[in-house]
Amino acid sequence: MFAVIKTGGKQYKVQSGDVLRVEKLIAEAGDTVQFNEVLMVGGDAPVLGTPRVEGAGVQAQVVDHVKGDKVISFVKRRRKHGSQRTRGHRQKLTLIRVTEILASGADASGVKPATNRAAPVAAAAE
Repeated sequence: MFAVIKTGGKQYKVQSGDVLRVEKLIAEAGDTVQFNEVLMVGGDAPVLGTPRVEGAGVQAQVVDHVKGDKVISFVKRRRKHGSQRTRGHRQKLTLIRVTEILASGADASGVKPATNRAAPVAAAAE
């Protein structure tokens, strides 16, 4: 069985046991998270979502937080300006290991949803 999930603006085709590098998630190493944006569940009877498959989820365990390869951007202006700029960037990533694909019943699993945004801070009551 496989599933297509969406996280960090990208789509991934996953199977149980796969190890992925996804955009940084708010979770500690060893935590179990659940991806609820499942676009397709495949296997003997494939199910396509419109746009998501209701009740489906993919559970994964966070292995580690790493940095991606360095990307160097070089900009040079020509003619009379003679200026140049070099910038580097290393994306923060999270290594996850897919443990289970749930075709239904993911809503009641009780596993923390995978997110890359911090929880909103509640205003202090005065």
